[in-house]
Amino acid sequence: MSSFPNKAGPAVEADDGVWPTRRRRILDWLVNETRGERFIDNILVEMCEKLLSAGVPVARATLHFRTNHPQWIGARILWKEGLAEAKINTFAYGVENTPEFLKSPVNAIHQGSEEVRRQLEGTADGDEDSFYQELRDDGLTEYIAWPLEHTFGKRHVATFSTSRPGGFAREHVDFLRDLLPALTLVSEIRLKNIMARTLLQTYVGPHASEQILSGVTTRGSGATVGAAIMICDLRDFTAISDLWPRDDVIHLLNDYFDAMSDPIERYGGEILKFMGDGLLAIFPLSKETACHDLLQAIREGQALMAQLNQQYAGNGREPLRYGVGVHVGDVMYGNIGSRRRLDFTVIGPAVNVASRLESLTKEVKRPVLLSRAFVEMAGCAQDMDSLGTFPLRGLGEPVDVFAFPEERVTA
Repeated sequence: MSSFPNKAGPAVEADDGVWPTRRRRILDWLVNETRGERFIDNILVEMCEKLLSAGVPVARATLHFRTNHPQWIGARILWKEGLAEAKINTFAYGVENTPEFLKSPVNAIHQGSEEVRRQLEGTADGDEDSFYQELRDDGLTEYIAWPLEHTFGKRHVATFSTSRPGGFAREHVDFLRDLLPALTLVSEIRLKNIMARTLLQTYVGPHASEQILSGVTTRGSGATVGAAIMICDLRDFTAISDLWPRDDVIHLLNDYFDAMSDPIERYGGEILKFMGDGLLAIFPLSKETACHDLLQAIREGQALMAQLNQQYAGNGREPLRYGVGVHVGDVMYGNIGSRRRLDFTVIGPAVNVASRLESLTKEVKRPVLLSRAFVEMAGCAQDMDSLGTFPLRGLGEPVDVFAFPEERVTA
C-alpha cells in the first residue's frame, strides 16, 4: 500500500475496477464543491494548486477539447506553476492535418492510445518531436497524457508534467489517475454548457441565445423593444443559383454574408436570421448609438462589398448587387412558431417598412434606402439625399425615403 499522504480519511485497498484507489480530499472537492464554478479553466487552476498542496509536483497541466464551433476545431487550456490564470488557445480547422499535430501526443490519444508517457531527462533522441524538446527546455522531466472519455464517444485529453528529478513517482501517477473520472464528469458538464451557448449564438445570435438560455422558450414569450432594423437582400440570386455550380454559389453567399455581417456584429447589431440570400438584423435602441452604429455597419459593409466585387471582376465575373432597407420602431422580439418548432425573431409594422424599403431599391436604383423616421432619429437627414415620398405595398401611409448621397450605382 502506498505511503502517499491521505488527508481525507483511511485508504481504500486498491483492486482492479475499484475507484478511487484511495479516498482523497481533492476528489471530494471536484465532485461536490465545484458546482458553483462555471468555467473549466478556473477549475483546472484550482485543481493544480490543490495538487501542489497535496504533494503532487505538477508543474504544467493542459486540457484539450474538441469543440462544435464554426471557426475553431478545438481549444487548449494551459496552466503552469505560478500562473494565477490559465491560458486558453483556440485552433482553426485544418490544424488536425498539420505534421505537428499528427506527431503530437494529443493526436495519439485521439487515435486510441490510453496513455502517452515520456521521460524528458537526459539527451534527446535525434528524431524527437520539437514539442518534447520545448518541454525539456522549460525544465520539465516527465510528461503524461490521458484521455477524458465524454459521452457518445467524444474523447478529449488531459496532460500533466513535472520538473521533479526523475519525473513523477508511482504514487503521484496513481493520484493523478484517480482524478480522471471526476475530472471527466466535471469537464463534460462545463464543455456541454459552452457548446450549448456557442451553438445558440451561432444559429440565433448572442442576445437571443441569452434569452433562450435564461428560460424564454415558450411560444409567444418575448418582449416589445425599440430597434433600428436593417434588411439586406442580394440581387439576381435566382439566376446565379441556376447558372453557377453549387459549390460556387455557396462560396458566393458566404463571401457576401461575410462582407455584410462582420460590420453588423462589430458595431453591436444582432443578425436574427439569414433568409436564403437575405438577412435581418436589429440594433436595439437601448444603446444610444444604435442608429449611428447601423450606419457605420452599412458603410463598412459597402466598402467590403466593393473589395469583393474587385476580386470578382478580376475573375471575369459580374459584380454582386444588393439592396438594403432601414427603418426604426418597436418590434415584438420573441418566440413564434408551431408547438414543437419555434423561431426567435422580430415581427411588427416596423419590420414590414424595412422590408418594403429594401424592395423599393430595385425601382429607385439606389442600394440603401432609409425612412424619415430613421434619419431623424439618427440626426443625419442633412447628410442624405431625399428621394421623395413613396407608397409602400401593404402600408397605409406613404413613407419619406432617403439614400446615401455618394451612391449612384445601379441597384
